[in-house]
Amino acid sequence: MTAQASEQPLSFEQRVQKLREIYADATEISKTALENVIRAVQSGGPATESIPMDSAGRIGARRGKVSELTAILPINPSAAKRMRAFLELLHGSLGNQGVDRVGTVHDMRFVFLDNDTKLLFCTAYDGDWDPYIDDFGTKIPDILDLQFGEVEGWPGIRSPKIKDFIVKYQIPAHFWYVANPNLTVVETRRLEKVGKALDEFLDKVG
Repeated sequence: MTAQASEQPLSFEQRVQKLREIYADATEISKTALENVIRAVQSGGPATESIPMDSAGRIGARRGKVSELTAILPINPSAAKRMRAFLELLHGSLGNQGVDRVGTVHDMRFVFLDNDTKLLFCTAYDGDWDPYIDDFGTKIPDILDLQFGEVEGWPGIRSPKIKDFIVKYQIPAHFWYVANPNLTVVETRRLEKVGKALDEFLDKVG
């Protein structure tokens, strides 16, 4: 009975009490903000049920149809210089030979950290982790090797060791917000086309 009771979800009041205990030694700014947020939640309407954060497969988080990948990878300053050059001078000109060929990528970010000794890479994509990595290896392998070939120890996207290498540096998200978790890249683009066509029709009618 005790084990079952401990697995029951906490009520809102229990969660609030737990938060107040955890924030007991926080800054005054944090404690004031916490109380303001609690009051706002209590005075608002019923909360919309959010889609739970699940696993994207081997590693990473997923909400609905959308998954995330976040990694911090080791590089050196000379490597960062070459990577920046590729990203700035050629990557934007890849067109339909680039990431769009994969067809499941919502966004992708490269951030150089700690005096160009680390690369923060973040992306959101449709579906599960394994097929996502496979797609890059089959659809745009050379682009991936240009994007990451200067990372220390990068085995090459075609290597059977590539997935273990990525997992080594990937950091699962503790929390992740997705505005439209049930829309894939394809569905989003379709809605954009429909919306544009509707706007043009309404302009003509008006």
